[in-house]
Amino acid sequence: MYSDIVQRVLNHIGAKPGDRIRVVKDEKAYEGILLPRPEVGDPDCVILKLANGYNIGIECKNARIERLGEGAKLEQFPLRRIEPNPKLPRISLLTTGGTIASRLDYLTGGVHMAMTPEEILFAVPELSEIANLSNVAQLFNLASEDMGYKEWQQMAEAAVRELNSGADGVIITHGTDAMHYSSAALSFMLLNLTKPVVFVGAQRSSDRGSSDAFMNLLCASVVAAKGDFAEVGICMHAESSDSFCHFMRGTKVRKMHTSRRDAFRPINDKPIARVYPDGRIELAGGRYTRRRNGEVSASTKFEPKVALVKVYPSSLPEIIDFYVSKGFRGIVIEGTGLGHVPTQTPDPKNSWIPKIKEAVKRDVVVAITSQCIYGRTNPYVYRNLRLLKAAGAIHCEDMLPETAYVKLGWLLANHSLEETRTMMPLNLVGEINPRITGEDFLL
Repeated sequence: MYSDIVQRVLNHIGAKPGDRIRVVKDEKAYEGILLPRPEVGDPDCVILKLANGYNIGIECKNARIERLGEGAKLEQFPLRRIEPNPKLPRISLLTTGGTIASRLDYLTGGVHMAMTPEEILFAVPELSEIANLSNVAQLFNLASEDMGYKEWQQMAEAAVRELNSGADGVIITHGTDAMHYSSAALSFMLLNLTKPVVFVGAQRSSDRGSSDAFMNLLCASVVAAKGDFAEVGICMHAESSDSFCHFMRGTKVRKMHTSRRDAFRPINDKPIARVYPDGRIELAGGRYTRRRNGEVSASTKFEPKVALVKVYPSSLPEIIDFYVSKGFRGIVIEGTGLGHVPTQTPDPKNSWIPKIKEAVKRDVVVAITSQCIYGRTNPYVYRNLRLLKAAGAIHCEDMLPETAYVKLGWLLANHSLEETRTMMPLNLVGEINPRITGEDFLL
């Protein structure tokens, strides 16, 4: 609630949240929609949503307020009826939550993931000109950091149903923070993939003037409908401007910035394609498999007892004991540089080598990636690396730590221990780039 003083003024002019009002303060006028007061903030300030999509607070002391009329019904959103167009490719839209499917929560001042698929279509009417949305379904409504392997399984199974029911491609809307985990998971879980499965998100909510939601979704629909790709990938802004998006392989992409619209970058690889909102697709040099006919299947078993551990100066190796004692079957270590762990430490008790060797003897798969993100691990360059390999650790080439975590969990659930150890350093779905060039760095 606003303060008693502000509320008396609003009651006097008959203004309620949702009405259009004008506030004149220090000889400057502001017009917008009156919003409810957030749970935090100065109760003596009136909150307005301006025409440009941004909110401002204006202190009411010495201000003149007048009601201009009814403006908007808050928290009620228009829907777009889905009209089939059989002349266009058929794509399916699966929603899972996240900023791309969010609106402003006026009680907290944050975004609230409560947008229905029909509301998304109303916001991006151009989608109906690119493809026939044969099915739109909400699988769940979760922030990506709240998802786990069970949600990956639901997404994989839903994608198979859609693709085998005649969809030419599938779009999955998703929160951005952990989207690259999900894209990696479906890359392994979807077998004999014949058509594109496109993850898409937004860094800025759809009520903001700088939102990237609409263009990302538009470009994702272009890939799903027209792209000659049989790949799981992520389609997001390639630049800070609204020029084009990148479609990037699901196992070689990572969120590299907290808030930039072009936060997602291909790692140790090139983008598969540049995708323009006008429907153009330009190949960008990344590896890909071409679209083809055929049934898709899913192998969704996943071993949840896999850990992702980062080494750092003075890090203690007892963390390995902890996971072994808890029955974990796999540990992915983010080593330094080429894949180092503390080895020949001044105090021998701080060396990770004996703990890793013991874990391997107890049938725990230990995989090594690099915190550097870019570049390749190598077990042969230095003595410490050779000691780590001799302890039974598996260096994962140029695999991203997150991808290695997902791959190890998937392998352990679907293959024997020996098969897992053999397959972990092999390139199964493009997670390893056999030839990294200088052009693949900081794209």
